[in-house]
Amino acid sequence: MAISEEQLKRLAEQLPDVSRDPQSVRNRVEAMEKVLERAFVVPGINKPIGLDALVGLIPVVGDIVTAAMGAYIVWEARNLGMSKWQLTRMATNVGIDTALGAIPLAGDVFDFLWRSNSRNLRIIRKHLDKHHPGTRTLEG
Repeated sequence: MAISEEQLKRLAEQLPDVSRDPQSVRNRVEAMEKVLERAFVVPGINKPIGLDALVGLIPVVGDIVTAAMGAYIVWEARNLGMSKWQLTRMATNVGIDTALGAIPLAGDVFDFLWRSNSRNLRIIRKHLDKHHPGTRTLEG
């Protein structure tokens, strides 16, 4: 079934803005980090966890999915024009998370403790605060 140009235009209007401006990138990366690292709170210990730890419980597939989501954050950083050193640090964080998270049981504990996406968000925030100070947000 072919989609007409008018239908495609209406569909594009319904999609969220995927602008490359620094503020939009910051918003997307912060949202992705929250989903991956702090989406839920574990009752009793009040420790936030996200999809990285939960989906990582599924052998192989979970680790691949969360690695792809972490790689998305690195891709957004590349689009910001961040240095190769910063991108290498971020990719290393994702790689460590993926490699050690793939170990049965011990990897699940590691996913609970090692928050590669939060580390990568800190790197991106530092870059944005220095090069695009207008994107700063107050946290409290």
